[in-house]
Amino acid sequence: MSDHRSRRLRDRHAGPATLINHGCRITGTVTGNGDFQVSGEIDGDCDLEGTVMLTKDGLWRGTIKAGNVIVAGHVEGDIIASDSVEITDSAKIMGTVSGEAIAVAEGAVVEGVMKTTGRAKPSEFVEKRTED
Repeated sequence: MSDHRSRRLRDRHAGPATLINHGCRITGTVTGNGDFQVSGEIDGDCDLEGTVMLTKDGLWRGTIKAGNVIVAGHVEGDIIASDSVEITDSAKIMGTVSGEAIAVAEGAVVEGVMKTTGRAKPSEFVEKRTED
């Protein structure tokens, strides 16, 4: 089994990510390669190759189109992932979420439609984390 499927997406690192920090606001279209970590605010769409991680304090208004998407913050728009989407317990999404695989943590809020583009049959979820 490859490392890709055996570890959580946010635990993998492919090198340094482009950081959009607290207090930073970007308006317009974001394009590029590599990974992006957003803790600020973006008003616009993106078409990125790599992973987009929206942290707990991040806000995105517009369409996020990327290889992988991890959401811990607030999205007002659609998410289109060519691979996978992880939605953490602090996430709030208002829009359509689509990806080959979608993982949603308990407590997350998704007001919209979720569509998987991968396997036709769902796979069984096995919790591997232990409670301390």
